[in-house]
Amino acid sequence: MLYQEWGSRPLGGRAVVWTRTAGAGPQRVLPDGCTDVIWSDGGLAGALFVAGPDTRAHLAQGPPGTRWIGLRFAPGTGPAVLGVPAYELRDQRVPLAALWPGAEVRRLAERLAEEAARSADPGRGVVPGGGAVPGGGAVPGRGGGGRSGGPARALEAVALERLRRAEPPDPAVGAVLAGLSRGRSVAEVAAAVGLGQRQLHRRSLAAFGYGPKTLARVLRLNRALEAARAGTAFAEVAASAGYADQAHLAREVKALTGVPLGRLLA
Repeated sequence: MLYQEWGSRPLGGRAVVWTRTAGAGPQRVLPDGCTDVIWSDGGLAGALFVAGPDTRAHLAQGPPGTRWIGLRFAPGTGPAVLGVPAYELRDQRVPLAALWPGAEVRRLAERLAEEAARSADPGRGVVPGGGAVPGGGAVPGRGGGGRSGGPARALEAVALERLRRAEPPDPAVGAVLAGLSRGRSVAEVAAAVGLGQRQLHRRSLAAFGYGPKTLARVLRLNRALEAARAGTAFAEVAASAGYADQAHLAREVKALTGVPLGRLLA
């Protein structure tokens, strides 16, 4: 299964774009606190759906050759784009039309299919000798994602416009995410942002899809996996990521991903 991702320039640190082409078996998608809007190229105009923040690994599967293009929002960003609190999407895969007006979703799906076709056709929308017709597709090999660049840019444009129209973000969300990402305790984070732990829990549910303790576990898992993939010894990974010991690391990895750490890295 081929997977690529790159940062979204229009959305800055609020999102990344990714593409995946299905192989013969399922792909284990690990919890990361993020919410994704995903387009699949199956069907006449493809399908648009939302993947909510997961508390456990999700096995993604499709017919070999199926291509997905997604916009993954950083923790706390998705609700402003989608218009619903994150907890309503926790561990869910739902059609985008369940959240947005059906006509709007149909127009977006048709636009994505058209952009995908244009990006895949080198002669379509391209000025002879190089460059692109204004409003036309990207020159193959230029711009992030190659033949996925057109649909990705369309997703980015829609998300950016929705963010512009959204209410100002909860000022505590960024501070909560930063504190938990650094391994601070929930009590420390609550005190730093001036919230009681119950208030922090309620606001975390709306922004991230789960409470601060679960978010802290998910963020700690991702810190540990990043270190382990860099070749750090498991005992050192456990200590640096904030686990009590290597056995604690092993239990948490198995609980959140469904497989042992060694298998996950293989």
